[in-house]
Amino acid sequence: MPKRIREWWFKNELGKVCFCVKYGSRPLELAKDKHSVEVGNPAELVKALELVKSAVEAGELDAQIELASGAVRKGFGR
Repeated sequence: MPKRIREWWFKNELGKVCFCVKYGSRPLELAKDKHSVEVGNPAELVKALELVKSAVEAGELDAQIELASGAVRKGFGR
């Protein structure tokens, strides 16, 4: 049976490719009120994903992940 894969990227009004970095189903806030990464075209998408991976491995997104983790945990305490 074929599996439907949801697109995890979108195009903004200018036609640029954007994607969100998520913790579970919650998007991480990468900068003040910024939840997505914008690239000029799909070819630059791989470079942007590698950059995000490097930032996560270096611990640069630990604070954002911790905030998202706390929000997810609060949802279980209802």
